[in-house]
Parts: sequence; structure tokens; C-alpha cells
Amino acid sequence: MIRVLVVDDSALVRKLFGRVLSEDADFEVQFARNGVDALAQLEEFKPDVITLDVQMPQMDGLACLDRIMVQRPCPVVMVSTITAEGAEATLNALRLGAVDFVAKPTGAVSLHMEEFAPTFKDKIRAAASAKLPSTRRLRERVQFRAGGGTLPRPQKVAVEPIEPIAHAAQGDGLVLVGTSTGGPPALEALLVPLPRTFPWPILVAQHMPASFTGTLAVRLDGICSLNVIEVRHPMIMQAGCVYIGRGDADIVVSKRSSNLVVMSVPVNASYPWHPSADRLVRSAMEHLPARQLVGVLMTGMGNDGALAMAELRSQGGNTIAEAQESAVVWGMPGELVRAGGATWTLALPKIAQRLRKLVPSHAPGS
Repeated sequence: MIRVLVVDDSALVRKLFGRVLSEDADFEVQFARNGVDALAQLEEFKPDVITLDVQMPQMDGLACLDRIMVQRPCPVVMVSTITAEGAEATLNALRLGAVDFVAKPTGAVSLHMEEFAPTFKDKIRAAASAKLPSTRRLRERVQFRAGGGTLPRPQKVAVEPIEPIAHAAQGDGLVLVGTSTGGPPALEALLVPLPRTFPWPILVAQHMPASFTGTLAVRLDGICSLNVIEVRHPMIMQAGCVYIGRGDADIVVSKRSSNLVVMSVPVNASYPWHPSADRLVRSAMEHLPARQLVGVLMTGMGNDGALAMAELRSQGGNTIAEAQESAVVWGMPGELVRAGGATWTLALPKIAQRLRKLVPSHAPGS
């Protein structure tokens, strides 16, 4: 039984969410009208998962989430509006510790519940099995129980010197990244340590709606040495750049004259998740030898990217799967490991370091 605390200031939304979850016998549901009400129920109800509206009176979703992660850490799925403001708040929530988000149906909510319900329930079930780092905000939790205090802001990740390894990639190539649930913070951990001189373009398929991927790219660009760009039209790829696939579409590698380009294309029904990591990797393999490609599969539910990256490894390419110890949801990388397709299985903090070994930069000061 999965105990779900639904937190929303709308009585209609609480009723509809409760009706959706009551259709399945494995959910036990309780409700809160706002953040203050939710915090009051944490110790008594002991939810396995909390769905948390972003915008609420008295205490909004972000303030409530921040307190939950200190008072009683629990997997949280944010319920967000599909707007620029909603996207920014959602990314803030993921940094604070939420494991996933779901876009609240627009317009007459009740008319969209049938299409909304399967995704909603899948995300809650995935969140129930999600792994929250035991050390995350540990000092704040201790201080909270002792009577107050907060931690200083996190320090930026230091870039460590790297020694070359025998498996170094050859020639000019691409790094291909796939991720889903828990992906935005994982991308931050992957990209921030990489220097601006990193010699290969990095292409990212992050499962996310189109209204969120642009905000994600802007946020990552602001904290990384690399240039981070959302792919909206065909672009010639350049070193030192990260290309984020636009949501509700797929990101693929193609060729224009003698140049490799990255482009956003309409979704292909053969691939169930979008932007599709499988489709990205297979498109790159059509234009470059496997030894000039590195696949990275990080946290996320499902198996997107696992089959294509296993094929990449079998043809001589390098692949990295995020280890179970650091993945919020060990679905996608776990499938790659089970398929025998991971050259390395590494905890998240070590993936950037391995990339710098695989793709050494020869620029001065790198």
C-alpha cells in the first residue's frame, strides 16, 4: 500500500486526484489544503509520497517542500502549471529535493483527467520507490530537531585534475545523455564540473514538456562553464556546447553538407518517451563510428536509451550508466546494466570525471 498525501488548495483538484487514486487498490490517500496543513500531517499519516501544488496560500509549495526535506524527508511529486513561472518554480523544487513533477491539466481540469491519470499514477509509484540521499541536508535535519539553524549555500563543484585512461575516445565525437525522473539535478551534477574547453558537443534527451526545457537550458547555462542551448532549429554543433532537446519532440543528429547538425524533430510513435534517448543515440550512430560516441544514461523510470546504448557498446563505443547508489530512480541506467551495455557503472559525482578521462581536452589550461 502506498500512502499518498495530496496537497492542493483547490477542493476540486483534491477531489479529482483522490478519485483517480482510489481507482487502484494500492493507494491510500489523505488530503491537505495547504503547506501548513501538510506539515501538520507528516508525523501522523507518514506518507510514502506527497503530491504538492506549487501555488498555495499561507505556505506555498516551495516553502513546504523545503520544510519537508528537513522535517521528514519523503518523495515529493510537484504539481505545476505549464507556464514559464511554473517551470522555474518546478526546477527550484527539483533542486530542493522533489523527485519528479507532473503538469496540472489546463482549462476544465475534470475534462482532462482520463488522459492525465495514467501518468499521474505511474509517477507516484515511481516516486514511492525513489531513493532520497540519506546525507542530503543532514546537518539541517539535526539542527531542526535540536531547535533551529540552517546551512550555508552549497559550494560550486571543484574541477579536479584528470589523468588519461586506456579507453580514451578517438577523433571528434559526441557525448549523448539520456535522463528522466530526477534528471535536472543530475544534469547539474554532470555538467558543472566540465570545463569550457571540453572538446566534444554534449546532446541531452531529458524527458520533459516543451514549456520546461527552455527554462532548464537557461538555468544550466547560468551555472555551467559550457554553453547550454535548447534545440529549436537545426544547429551546427560546436565544442564547449550542450544541446538540450526541446520537450514534446525528439532530438536527433543529422548532416547538412559536410557538417553534423543537431535538430528537433516531431516525435516518432515508435519511441514512447520524449525527447527519446534511444532515437538520439541511433541517429548519432548513423553518422559517426561508435568509437567516437560516448553514451551516458542517468536516473529515470522506464528503459529509454538502454537498448540503443547497449548497441553502441557492442559496436565499440563507450557507455556510462549511473549507479544505483546515486540514482533517484534506477530504471533507465539499471536496464542498461542488465542488458550488459554499460562499459562503466558509476555514482553520479564520478561521471563527469570519467568523461574528462574519456574525452581529454588538449587546450591550454584544461
